[in-house]
Amino acid sequence: MADSNGGTMKGLLRLVNRLNESRSPYVRGHKDNPVAWQVWAPESLALAKNYNRLLFVSIGYAACHWCHVMEKESFSSPVVAQLLNDYFIPIKIDREERPDVDAIYMNYVQATTGSGGWPLNVFVTPDLEPVFGGTYWPGPNHSMTAVGTAVAGTVNFVDILKKMRDVWTTQEARCRESAQEITRQLRDFAEEGVHSHSHHIGEKGEGEGLEIELLEEAYQHYARRYDKINGGFSIAPKFPTPANLSFLLRLGQWPSAVKDVVGEEEVNNAAAMAIHTLRAMARGGIRDQIGYGFARYSVTRDWSLPHFEKMLYDQGQLLDAYLDAFLISRDPEMIGAVYDIATYLRSPPLAAPNGGFFCAEDADSSPSKIDKEKREGAYYVWTFKEFKEVLGDRDSDICAQFYGVTSDGNIDSANDPHDEFISQNVLRIASTPNALAKKLGISEAAITESLQHGRTKLREYRQSFRPRPALDDKIIVSWNGLAISALARTSAALQATDPSKASGCLKAAISAVNFIKAELWDPETKTLYRVFREGRGATIGLCDDYAFLIHGLIDLYEATFNDTYLEFADTLQKRQNELFTSPDSPGYYTTPSPHPPDLLMRLKSGMDAAEPSSNNISARNLYRLSSMLDDASYFNLAGETVQAFEAEIEQFPHTFPGLLGSVVMGQLGLKGVILTGNSDAILKQLRQQVAPNRTIIAIGGGKGEWLKQRSSLLKEMDTEKDGVMVCEGGVCRQGTEFLVG
Repeated sequence: MADSNGGTMKGLLRLVNRLNESRSPYVRGHKDNPVAWQVWAPESLALAKNYNRLLFVSIGYAACHWCHVMEKESFSSPVVAQLLNDYFIPIKIDREERPDVDAIYMNYVQATTGSGGWPLNVFVTPDLEPVFGGTYWPGPNHSMTAVGTAVAGTVNFVDILKKMRDVWTTQEARCRESAQEITRQLRDFAEEGVHSHSHHIGEKGEGEGLEIELLEEAYQHYARRYDKINGGFSIAPKFPTPANLSFLLRLGQWPSAVKDVVGEEEVNNAAAMAIHTLRAMARGGIRDQIGYGFARYSVTRDWSLPHFEKMLYDQGQLLDAYLDAFLISRDPEMIGAVYDIATYLRSPPLAAPNGGFFCAEDADSSPSKIDKEKREGAYYVWTFKEFKEVLGDRDSDICAQFYGVTSDGNIDSANDPHDEFISQNVLRIASTPNALAKKLGISEAAITESLQHGRTKLREYRQSFRPRPALDDKIIVSWNGLAISALARTSAALQATDPSKASGCLKAAISAVNFIKAELWDPETKTLYRVFREGRGATIGLCDDYAFLIHGLIDLYEATFNDTYLEFADTLQKRQNELFTSPDSPGYYTTPSPHPPDLLMRLKSGMDAAEPSSNNISARNLYRLSSMLDDASYFNLAGETVQAFEAEIEQFPHTFPGLLGSVVMGQLGLKGVILTGNSDAILKQLRQQVAPNRTIIAIGGGKGEWLKQRSSLLKEMDTEKDGVMVCEGGVCRQGTEFLVG
């Protein structure tokens, strides 16, 4: 807390570090800094007003490598601490707890610098208006080699602090005026999409202004940017961005009308691009080749060198994408990745003991149990000497060639600013058992056996002798929703071929829902909370928490036909509509009403990025619920949600791949499959298909009692007779032939 040692309110202020009050591992990790960090709270914001100081808002997350670098270089420095403590109100925020705050100031930094990232550092007036910001700035303890680094020539953080101190002292009025103007521009930009067109929506809410041809435009964008050699759609760094991959995979799975518009060759090529990208990632260093899971992104164009943190939201979305890729292609590499990610989600450290999933593993760790200094990727990299010691001569030679391990290391010095990777290797698939068998004159069976044995020994050695990266053990509702959805879909798809694995996936999804319902949902006030760590956090659920959890519940219903999950989804959807919509502005706001006083503005998210946008998932949920519950109000609201972003979608359709799917649903409708009696044979077939415009419900035999009360369409239906009904627009027809179209 702050303590005034006499004088006026603008006089001397002594701050002490308050971060031991936080439950966030990231925030709490700065509690021993000499910087007198404050938490984002009303009393901290009041200090800025009372003492007329700029706020220095620093935002990051526990698994962020560069956040740790800046903590070491700058926030542990007495020089930096004195400047921050004497002239600013320094505040530390976990972006995963408060993505709403992060989004506002990230928009500012991206608008003013052309790029963004974490740590995100912004100087803010007492009225919360941004003055200056950026990401990583080198500090007094900066140790990177200046030549060849991404930050060579970057202004030193101490110089920035001195400049901001002097500018606020001598030019406060000008600072405030500039901050007010940029804030006005940010507000105008935030509202531009939802007010840039007249809002006239027909009774069916189809989103009349948006046409299926937009999917063809989006496809052409990806085709132009496609890396034919390495997969992906950029140079470097390369992010998986699963929303884009899912769009491409599903382009040929919509009704034939979409293929007629986009073109048969084009939709086939779209799937091929996505599968090639997923295959390249599965073979690359971005995948933990001897453990499980995928890193957040690749530093290199060929996916060979990752930024080593592993995020829950990536695992859930990638599991979904690899499952789609397998169901479409039957490629064994795709199902291998499905098993890999599912195992990672269901196992410690990511699987929480009492249900749910923790949010991330750090990029940095100590190379051994006796080393104190943490290094990026230390848990994952290997020297050729280590391969020899762990595997012996024969297996080490085979495994080294398979994983691309060399005595000099396989990491370019240009990608090693801290000299941490000298002679180190990131494991990637550099050969095949067949190629190695021919090269070494050994049977392919012997090569495969050696690789399996080697992978097990390397994993066991790593687990026994290397400290695991730190775990961010927050349970975040939105990210859990993505994992629940993917595991539920995986369970349904594997039920016929691997019932044991299917059961494990289903059990993990159900356990997560039960945990959230028990610990983070208040049924009396109908309030969803966002974060659990050492108890329920104070942050009220944001739009993505509601949307992603509903998404998971719908998929869990289709995997179980237990309509308590659908009932919970319906309850949450109604509450989301109450909290995040406005009668005079279509689409969902990120934050609930009433408008929180600690936020500069309310935003709406439509574009998909590393995570899908909340409006994308919300529109999809509404369309699916409208089909399952025969609820026209949900269909209309889905159309309004899509239309909220009409102007931007028409201009940049490729940035809205998720909402483009909802454009199709609005134009062509959904096919609602109703299974009655014993329909196991047809269900087995349906679960082996990717059909984004189809929903499945099952009633009869003790299933669907709530559904029959909720849907007027089902009340008079004979639910005990074996059969399949296909419903569109409130009209139902008997027979599987109506599934085609």
